[in-house]
Amino acid sequence: MRTFVITFLFLTNVIFHSIAQENTFTLTVNIKVTKYDRGTIFLALYDSEANYMNKAYKGSKAAVKNGKATIIIEGLEKGSYAFSLFHDINDNTKLDKNGFGVPKEPYAFSNGKKGLFGPPDFNKVKFDISANTSISVKIK
Repeated sequence: MRTFVITFLFLTNVIFHSIAQENTFTLTVNIKVTKYDRGTIFLALYDSEANYMNKAYKGSKAAVKNGKATIIIEGLEKGSYAFSLFHDINDNTKLDKNGFGVPKEPYAFSNGKKGLFGPPDFNKVKFDISANTSISVKIK
């Protein structure tokens, strides 16, 4: 009986894990860099308006090579997301800013939006994921 229970629990776990994987998607962000062919792209993915620009749901980074970088984020559930990214040219792992707080390194947001005095609204940068998704971004 004990063997049956352990086998049943194991099979149940395998089945639920398989179902969970089938209901998740992959986001691929292809970044084209037009000015600096060095450094690292850092990306923060947000899963809600409340977390936008405060607490990243997931994050990733990729080295710039031949003017390009690709970031792949897996295991995303169906829903609305937004991302911000920056090109860390000098590889100091932070977005360098001038004395007024204006970024000195290239940056971008999903949907190609930029804010006037700060980041753009979540509603302008959000996008929906309901399948594997690929997004292209160009930063200068």
